[in-house]
Amino acid sequence: MTSNRPLRPATQLVHGGTTRSNFGETSEAIYLTQGFVYSSSEAAEARFKGEDPGFIYSRYANPTNDMFEKRMCLMEGAEDARATASGMAAISAALLCQLKAGDHVVAARALFGSCRWVVEKLLPQYGIESTLVDGRELTNFETAIRPNTRVFFLESPTNPTLEVVDIAGVAKLANQIGAKLVVDNVFATPLLQKPLELGAHVVAYSATKHIDGQGRCLGGVILSDKDWIDEHLHDYFRHTGPSLSPFNAWTLLKGLETLPLRVRQQSENAARVADFLADHPAVSRVIYPGRADHPQAEICARQMKGGSTLVAFELKAGKTAAFAMQNALEVVKISNNLGDSKSLITHPATTTHKNLSDEARDELGISPGMVRFSAGIEDAEDLVEDFERALSGL
Repeated sequence: MTSNRPLRPATQLVHGGTTRSNFGETSEAIYLTQGFVYSSSEAAEARFKGEDPGFIYSRYANPTNDMFEKRMCLMEGAEDARATASGMAAISAALLCQLKAGDHVVAARALFGSCRWVVEKLLPQYGIESTLVDGRELTNFETAIRPNTRVFFLESPTNPTLEVVDIAGVAKLANQIGAKLVVDNVFATPLLQKPLELGAHVVAYSATKHIDGQGRCLGGVILSDKDWIDEHLHDYFRHTGPSLSPFNAWTLLKGLETLPLRVRQQSENAARVADFLADHPAVSRVIYPGRADHPQAEICARQMKGGSTLVAFELKAGKTAAFAMQNALEVVKISNNLGDSKSLITHPATTTHKNLSDEARDELGISPGMVRFSAGIEDAEDLVEDFERALSGL
């Protein structure tokens, strides 16, 4: 879409990056094809040489995927992007494409379980060293720096404890030593936090979460400046094949159209539920970035445009109470997913972070009584009543 004036996010998410065929379709077309036909052998040669712009093979690029990538770039303020088959494909590619044996990664220890596995288990298999630090203190990142440190990696807010890391501060450290900062921005969404504006070099998403937002498909995306994409990600992506299905790209395009509406309602619902839970006698603590009692409230206010769609809270009576409450909920559904239009709840210690050691969970504050609530778009009072009833027997 062309416009003579800058467009606001909600408008970009409906129209941005759209290209139309000669049929002039209203909805974006799905190009379900592996390859493309050339008008001549000379045209094919020119395409492969890069002399003639266009598509070659859907593992490399596809018109539907291209629309999704361009729309995400507009939203994120990035120069270029590559869409991947899942969020973990995005994280793995964002790290591995720029690292080699002998390099060192500093990562915040509060990560999604699969992200910790990549940092702690996968990278060392390729001779890449890693150090996990408590990301709540910027000095911990600085202390962990080695002469071979090439990448900093973090998510903020974190999964599931909703810690917030000073993105601008870590980015400054990265720039001082010529390293790159990769940020997993899933919990904040591009509407509530823009890591590139804060100095991050690479942003990754599981588009499976808020971007789809309706529990339909997997997807991921990596965004950065064009030089980084061309130098590090382009060939890795082309030859290892983590590319997104065009059908899923189309589904995610439809999800982006309603992202502002959903995130606004989800955040309002999360804040309402957090306030209710904070006053409940069965709850020992509530962690929500939009509350004044959040441990990093000052950083939240500085780098986020809103709270979050997620709430972490701890039940005094531990795992037994957490299970009993979850089993008693009617509107809120038990699922390890998040960012959905439906409100979801999970017990991290036995699901998403089950494979961490007991010591690692204790270190992160993932107690047996902790649960993670992902607010949907239901009526907030129905959600509060659901929790009130489920907690009444504890």
